[in-house]
Amino acid sequence: MITYRIDATDVRAHLYRVTLTVPTPAVEQRLSLPVWIPGSYLVREFARHLSSLVARQGGPELPVQQLDKATWRVTTDGKSELTIGYDVYAFDTSVRAAFLDVGGGFFNGTSLFLKVDGAEFGAHRVALQALPDGWQIATALRALDIDGAGWGVYEAPDYDELVDHPVELGRFWRGTFTAGGVPHEFVVSGALPDFDGDRLLADSARICAAQIAFWHGAAAPPFERYLFLLNAVEDGHGGLEHRASTALIAPRRDLPRKAEPAEKNAELSDGYVNLLGLISHEYFHAWNVKRLMPREFERYDYERENYTSLLWFFEGFTSYYDDLFLLRSGLIDESRYLKLVSRTVTNVLATPGRFAQSVAQASFDAWVKYYRNDENTPNATISYYAKGALVALALDLTLRAGGRGSLDDALRRLWAQSGGGLIDENDIAGALEASGGRSFAGELAEWVHGIGELPLRPLLEAAAVEWQSTPASVAQRLGVRVAESALTGVKVTHVFRGGAGEQAGLAGGDEILALRGWRIRRLDDAVRLLDGEAEAPLLVARDQRVLTLPLALPSAAASAAGAVALKPAAKPAADAHTRYKAWLAG
Repeated sequence: MITYRIDATDVRAHLYRVTLTVPTPAVEQRLSLPVWIPGSYLVREFARHLSSLVARQGGPELPVQQLDKATWRVTTDGKSELTIGYDVYAFDTSVRAAFLDVGGGFFNGTSLFLKVDGAEFGAHRVALQALPDGWQIATALRALDIDGAGWGVYEAPDYDELVDHPVELGRFWRGTFTAGGVPHEFVVSGALPDFDGDRLLADSARICAAQIAFWHGAAAPPFERYLFLLNAVEDGHGGLEHRASTALIAPRRDLPRKAEPAEKNAELSDGYVNLLGLISHEYFHAWNVKRLMPREFERYDYERENYTSLLWFFEGFTSYYDDLFLLRSGLIDESRYLKLVSRTVTNVLATPGRFAQSVAQASFDAWVKYYRNDENTPNATISYYAKGALVALALDLTLRAGGRGSLDDALRRLWAQSGGGLIDENDIAGALEASGGRSFAGELAEWVHGIGELPLRPLLEAAAVEWQSTPASVAQRLGVRVAESALTGVKVTHVFRGGAGEQAGLAGGDEILALRGWRIRRLDDAVRLLDGEAEAPLLVARDQRVLTLPLALPSAAASAAGAVALKPAAKPAADAHTRYKAWLAG
């Protein structure tokens, strides 16, 4: 059996020392470290942190040949036990890699565990017995022989499952709750002393119970236990799904505090709502992408990109349901939910890239575009999370308007028909047709593979939701995004294709200095400085040069709308009000 022994005692050097044992190696034994981690579609080159690799079979070092950036070959006698020792530098606080310091540690198996070619389908064991005193261990790996703090030996049936269970190390808060008859555990590292763990457990339990009921009714979920690993930091937000756990990162200021009242939805802070939405999102992935899965992911290839055009479904539809379950579990009210939908609609409508790339193509291009944002990103691509969520909304409202079903029905049908397994776009189309009583091929072609606008406004208005638009800001009228601060002034981060800012010659990175000879501290001050004039000289700094650009600010009436605000219709038709209530209640 393949065994890894982890030594996490060298915390000041941020080094995990790994000893890999292969009982019966091949004569030419190939070893490799993943270049990516499932759920995060970017080649991250984890091998750049691996060093000091040494191979032995009980005697002198064996020859080791590096074949490429993340692959090695060891020449053995093909009989006796092979031991591989190596170090992994770990100082990445994200949910995707590995971290170790005096305060604690965390790792994903894709960062630490070399894959033994030819043995990946057999059982693997991990020994976690060399840690600083007082540290605990939290992981969803199956425990074989552990003590009360979690020190000991864990096992996975194959390499895929081994690397799908992140591990938290250190001194952390932990609490438990039960949902759907299944034990759930929450581990929180880095929280402030006034953190209200009981409230986090209670609110998370409501989300989990609602999602289990959504997928299975009174039946049990497809896991025997579930673990949330939350790293509270000064700044950061994100999560990564796993089959029986999730790794989360969030600002510690977003965690609930004991002094805060819990009775009224209106008193939930925006930060805490964002955290609950993240919890909801990653938990929904336990079904949608960890079990319902693109056919292309039947077996992961850890050495290269794994392409699919379905992230609009697996990430986008999950993004649709994450906030919806905050409403359905009673954590936010209808007004708060529509505000969250409004934010997504506004963000998508402010992205010119929606006219350049479909969400299907954005899914396929995730490896080179989504995680590599630059000043041109809004012009070149669209988020399969955000627009995918709006595709889900449009399909749900269309199904409900037809009176035959809902997106809820379609997802449960997909689960039943696939056995909670591999699916493709034909399966999605079939589930929509079975739920709605007609083909949705036209909608999928236009909304998923096309670059036209989604018919959100008429669909929402038919569902008793009022659509309001606010006036455009100066940045929106110019077609730019800016960052403003007292120290750096106004800095252009993005210039949208075809906008007035592009026509004036603005570029990403420009610092806006002055307009008509007046210093600019806030971009909205430009309206006052123009004083009715349509054009004026704009002074910017670029690469240590000062440039004068001809600014022509379009009128508010001629500009695209600002933010979209969605509200319940004041006097909806009876049938629209019925659909509205059914949609939000599920």
